[in-house]
Amino acid sequence: MLGIDLTGKRALVAGVADDGGFGFAIAKALAEAGATVAVGTWPPALTIFQTMLNRGKFDASMTLSTGAKMSFAKVYPLDAEYDRLDEVPAEVKDSRRYRECGDFTIHGVAAQMKADFGGVDIVIHSLANGPEVKKPLTETSRKGYLAALSASAYSFVSMVQAFGPIMPAGGSFLSLSYMASQRVVPGYGGGMSSAKAALESDTRTLAFEAGRAWGHRVNVISAGPFASRAASAIGFIDQMVDYAQRNAPIAKPITAEDVGGTAAFLASPLAAGITGTTVYVDMGFHSMGLAVDREGAKPA
Repeated sequence: MLGIDLTGKRALVAGVADDGGFGFAIAKALAEAGATVAVGTWPPALTIFQTMLNRGKFDASMTLSTGAKMSFAKVYPLDAEYDRLDEVPAEVKDSRRYRECGDFTIHGVAAQMKADFGGVDIVIHSLANGPEVKKPLTETSRKGYLAALSASAYSFVSMVQAFGPIMPAGGSFLSLSYMASQRVVPGYGGGMSSAKAALESDTRTLAFEAGRAWGHRVNVISAGPFASRAASAIGFIDQMVDYAQRNAPIAKPITAEDVGGTAAFLASPLAAGITGTTVYVDMGFHSMGLAVDREGAKPA
C-alpha cells in the first residue's frame, strides 16, 4: 500500500496559535504521517495558546486517527517580522509579551531547533499579516504595504535562509498563498494581494536556489477561502466561501484537512519531483473564467 510516511522527520509549522486554521491542520497531518512536529507561535498569542493546550481545550482536535493524542515536540515563540535578535527594537524586546521569550526571531528559532533536534526536515510557513488589509490599495500607506510584504512574503525568504543550512538534503519548504495573488479580490487590500504574488514568485526563485544549494524543495499551496479566525478579520470571509462554493467545479467548501493532507503529501518522498510549484487546493475554483451562479446562467 502506497502511503505518506514521515517517520523520523522533524517538522516546524510556523503560525499556529489555535486549532482552527491551516497551520494546525498541517501540523496534525504531519503528525498522522509520523513526523515529530514543533510549532512557532506569535509571542502575543503564546500565553493563551499554551494555556489552552495545558488545560486540554484542544484535546478533541488533537486526537489522531489511531485514537492517540498529538503532542507538539516544542512550542517556540516566533515573530517572523524579525530575522535576528539584534535587529529587534528595544521597546519590543522589553515589552511584557516578549521579554520572557528568549530569541524569538527566525534565525533564533532555527538555532534553537538545531540545538534541540539536530536540525529540521520540513518547514511550513503559515504566516500572514496585513495591518491595513481592509483598506483598498489606493488608500494603503507605504508603511502598511511594506508591513504586509515583510510579514507575509519576506518572512518565507528569511526562513529558507535560516533553515536551509540545517536541513538534510531533500528537505521541504512550504508556504500558503491565496488566489488574490493572481486575480482581483475586492476587499482583500492593504498590499496583501501584492504580498501573495511576491510569495508565489519567490517560491519559484527559492526552489532554484535552495535546490541547487542544498537539494531542498520549495512549494506553495494556494488555498481556497476558509473561515479561520485570522481570515475572519478581513470581514467578508463568509461571502468569499459562499461565492467559491457556488462557482467551483466541485461545489463544496474546502476544509482545513484538505490543505493538511496536501501539505503532508508535498512534504513527503511521494512528492520528490515537485518543486517551485503553486498547488491549488480550492475545489478547482481557480480554473473558472465565468461565474455560473449569475442570472441566466446555463444550469449545471
